[in-house]
Amino acid sequence: MFEARFQSFDDPERAPAGLRVQALRAELARSGLDGFILPRADRHQNEYVPPSEERLEWLTGFTGSAGSTIVLADRAALFVDGRYTLQVRDQVDAEVFSIVNVGETNPEKWLEANLPAGAKLGYDPWLHTVDGAERLATACSNAGGTLVPAEPNPVDAIWTDRPAPPSGAVTLHDLRFAGEYAASKLGRIRAEVATLRADALVVSDPHAVAWAFNIRGADVAHTPLPLAFAIVPKEGRPSLYVDGAKLSNAVRHKLEELTEVCEPAEFDRDLKRLGEEKRTVRLDQATAADALARMVTAAGGKITRGADPIAMMKAVKNPVEIEGAHEAHRRDGAAVARFLAWLEREAPGGNLTEIEAVEALETFRRDTGALKDVSFPTISGAGPNGAIVHYRVTRATNRRIIPGELFLIDSGGQYEDGTTDITRTVAIGAPSKEMRTRFTLVLKGHIAIARAVFPDGTTGAQLDPFARQHLWEAGLDYDHGTGHGVGSYLSVHEGPARISKLGTTPLKRGMILSNEPGYYKPGAYGIRIENLVLVVEAPDAPGGDKPLNTFETLTLVPFDRRLIDRSMLTAEEDSWLEIYHARVAGALVPLVDAETRAWLDLATQPLGHG
Repeated sequence: MFEARFQSFDDPERAPAGLRVQALRAELARSGLDGFILPRADRHQNEYVPPSEERLEWLTGFTGSAGSTIVLADRAALFVDGRYTLQVRDQVDAEVFSIVNVGETNPEKWLEANLPAGAKLGYDPWLHTVDGAERLATACSNAGGTLVPAEPNPVDAIWTDRPAPPSGAVTLHDLRFAGEYAASKLGRIRAEVATLRADALVVSDPHAVAWAFNIRGADVAHTPLPLAFAIVPKEGRPSLYVDGAKLSNAVRHKLEELTEVCEPAEFDRDLKRLGEEKRTVRLDQATAADALARMVTAAGGKITRGADPIAMMKAVKNPVEIEGAHEAHRRDGAAVARFLAWLEREAPGGNLTEIEAVEALETFRRDTGALKDVSFPTISGAGPNGAIVHYRVTRATNRRIIPGELFLIDSGGQYEDGTTDITRTVAIGAPSKEMRTRFTLVLKGHIAIARAVFPDGTTGAQLDPFARQHLWEAGLDYDHGTGHGVGSYLSVHEGPARISKLGTTPLKRGMILSNEPGYYKPGAYGIRIENLVLVVEAPDAPGGDKPLNTFETLTLVPFDRRLIDRSMLTAEEDSWLEIYHARVAGALVPLVDAETRAWLDLATQPLGHG
């Protein structure tokens, strides 16, 4: 009945890490190196990378979206953050790699303590930013060693069955979804390059390339990215560097109206030419590889580092993108409501599995006729698997959804008019008092973010405690950010804005972010409640003198009323919940079948009713 076409459940082959590390050490010795640092990255510093760039997974077995390893002659360490502390234990051979929580000891500190004096640590300049390479060089120097560029990457020399590079077709992103002509965007970018007193901007982030040229691609799973670079001068035509085999004649013709279309091999040549002409080149501090800076400066040019101005332009959605987001969330909400109604009918029998839930939800989304892909592999965690923050179900880990447990499902869709991301935690059967209490604490934090009113210029770091305050009072917390930016038919994780302890970017009207506090009890259950929110103007406060912003909640799906302890809610929180559920019902009832309408009617009743 159901199937998943956009995601698989194959068990990742456990890497023979000992043999591969042994081979890497031999390759390093041949190259005169005493160690090597390998991040999970590609030439664009992407979060999601194609199979041909999954070097860290190949070497270590770790499949998370962030991490790095350092391999020395006599030891190796794998660095991961708090999201992956449970996952990494199951995937990585602890006899080969010591597991290090990057929040406690980062790679630089580890190197200062472990790199032998006189040692040469190799790094791939394409896989580290300029800032990152400088920090590593300082750490090596503090340890009495040196950081040495290793080109080609020594892992590639021993990865004999490495997949071919991606070759997804580039498509045009229609104006009815983009909301602004590419020529207009490029004009704005050129003006910003001049303001930054640079001669040219190197666009190293493929998301920024896709946004600026109104194109999309298929080089990375679940994110419609074309892997490409661009150079935008302050005057004259930009240059787009993309594999010509990815372009149809129609797409090439349209792009050539805007830009010089060049092969990737010409990128290095043109960077060196900018250097030879003594140009000042702006590099994106977040995504520009150290290799780019080395090419420009070696040829005599100058680089300046800072935020890519495109990042903020892209983050602030225009009216067409905002209306597209509304439409995508109505459509997606109806699909998720169908799924939750189905889950309530099927799960109490105890025969439903995590994989079957993923297959059903993807099918309901495909039934909309508009789904292009899922926006990330669905997190479908029953019972203790829900406590693994970035859990991905495989055939080996697939678990039955059992009455008396919680089920956490975190998923999203890619539609041409918008990208969605939603998490719901559902009680299967009767929840325990502890489950209800902790769910309600998380919900109170979620509502605090949703109801927040804040001065223009407020950052995500300033709002993050709103989501944690009630958990903190109970001696609880969660080890991830509260919210991330979301693209418009682009990445489900978009910078530069976020709601987290590290979120320093001011929140601007038109930004879309997630609101997703949680709580995780290892070995028992996980709780996360996630909606996407839009930053909008708030009414002026009587007597106030500052412009105010607030959030409009975009996601339209009920919360599980069985998990809410109404006695813990304030009158304002209870009212917010009732108004939200009324909005959900009003938006979704016309879009769903009779069975789902009946479920929605009960699921959106005020607390204490029904």
